[in-house]
Amino acid sequence: MRTFRVTVNGQVYDVEVEEVGQVQRVASVAPVVVPAPTAAPAPAAPPAAAAPKPAPQPAAAPKPAAPAPAATAKAPAAAPVAGGGEAVNAPLPGTILDVRVGAGQKVTEGQVLCILEAMKMENEISCPRAGTVAQVAVARGQAVNVGDLMFVIK
Repeated sequence: MRTFRVTVNGQVYDVEVEEVGQVQRVASVAPVVVPAPTAAPAPAAPPAAAAPKPAPQPAAAPKPAAPAPAATAKAPAAAPVAGGGEAVNAPLPGTILDVRVGAGQKVTEGQVLCILEAMKMENEISCPRAGTVAQVAVARGQAVNVGDLMFVIK
C-alpha cells in the first residue's frame, strides 16, 4: 500500500492505493495541483520552467457528505388559480410515469397525485391539502418542466 495526499478544489485528502504488479519507479515526482477553471485559460508554461511546488500541509478530515434528498418530491408552494383552487406545479423537469387521481376525485393532504421520473428517479408528487381534484393537466408519458401546471385542487 502507498499513501498519497491529493488536493481537490482546495480540500486535501489522504488516499491509500494498493500496488498491483511491477511498478516502474520515477526518481523524483513533483506534486500536481489542478487549479479551478477560470474564464480565460492561462498560457501554459514550458515544462522545463515549471518549478515543483511545496507539499501541501495536512488538513482536517473531510466533512461527511450531506444526506441524500428524500425520494418524495414536495411540490413547491401551490399558487391560487383563477376561478378558485390551488395549483400543483412540477417541482422539477421530468416525465409523468403514472397519474393516480382523476378530475372530481376527493383527495387528502399528502396523497400521491402522480409519479414523476426525473434523472432516473421516481418522485411521488403529493397533494398539498385536502380537497377535490378540479383539473388534471398532465397525462402518462408527458414531459413537464419546472413550474408546469399538473393539477388544480379545490
